[in-house]
Amino acid sequence: MEVETRVQAIASLSFLNDTIPSEFIRPEQEQPALTTYHGSVPDIPIIDLNDPQEEHLVRSVAKASQEWGIFQVINHGIPSDLIAKLQAVGKEFFELPQEEKEAYAKPPDAQSVEGYGSKLQKDLQGKKGWADHLFHKIWPPSCINYKFWPKNPPSYREVNEEYAKYLEEVVNKLFTLLSLGLDLESNALKEAAGGEEMEYVLKINYYPPCPRPDLALGVVAHTDLSSITILVPNQVPGLQVLKDERWIDAKYIPNALIIHIGDQIEILSNGKYKAVLHRTTVDKEKTRMSWPVFLEPPRELVVAPLVQLVSEDNPPKYKPKKFKDYAYCKLNKLPQ
Repeated sequence: MEVETRVQAIASLSFLNDTIPSEFIRPEQEQPALTTYHGSVPDIPIIDLNDPQEEHLVRSVAKASQEWGIFQVINHGIPSDLIAKLQAVGKEFFELPQEEKEAYAKPPDAQSVEGYGSKLQKDLQGKKGWADHLFHKIWPPSCINYKFWPKNPPSYREVNEEYAKYLEEVVNKLFTLLSLGLDLESNALKEAAGGEEMEYVLKINYYPPCPRPDLALGVVAHTDLSSITILVPNQVPGLQVLKDERWIDAKYIPNALIIHIGDQIEILSNGKYKAVLHRTTVDKEKTRMSWPVFLEPPRELVVAPLVQLVSEDNPPKYKPKKFKDYAYCKLNKLPQ
């Protein structure tokens, strides 16, 4: 079996001649040097999850989800030292010898995204993103396949399991706030997105330094197919969001979590909350990493606009679809 050349390996060769292979060069309308907006723009909303005024908190989350589809949360309850450990063990994995990482490679023709790899979505032009990744599920325990969890560093499992436990509390709070923001019962959105069977899929993104960051993207523009994505960044900026037809940079806030509204919440809310279109740039000198957790419905669950949000005046904007079928169409660039 031919092993795919990893971006980490391509990066170390590319610096020798200050070029990148043509499959990493984005078309002009996508190149960050030509499309990043540098004027005065508003910052992505920052929300204090410990705000004692619940009504204000609900309004803030609903407004950010309608107008931006993304916000950053502070005072979320996950200890900063645990976030630092999560980042450290992920970084250690990507610094292992290549053959050790390949032991976790995503099997060819696998139905699941789990495993170490470089390519995820089909690209109709044959272009590639400047990134390697590791995917594995971290919650609920019944869906975990430990063969995709690195054994090295030795603390990897313990740190990720502890992170998943803390994350569950943040997830419950976010779903409650999003539900109340639509004047629904507090558990409405979580139940409609899979309830206790919802799967937490961790992805570690590794974007090595790139000699031509003006031409490449780590991840091309997309919305997440999850219900919500909860992301830990490292301190190297790179996340960009499309707002008012402009690509703007997300500010790095130490220990904040970045919350993306994904496709399934947009569908369940019948379009009231917006899935955010975002992409990732890369850096010439520094490695950028991020740790998104995608909250995904069970594969067989049918997702459709909630009946409470549909009326004669506001008919459903999306067709009911099993999550596995939605994901297949999106990853293979097929019409929904």
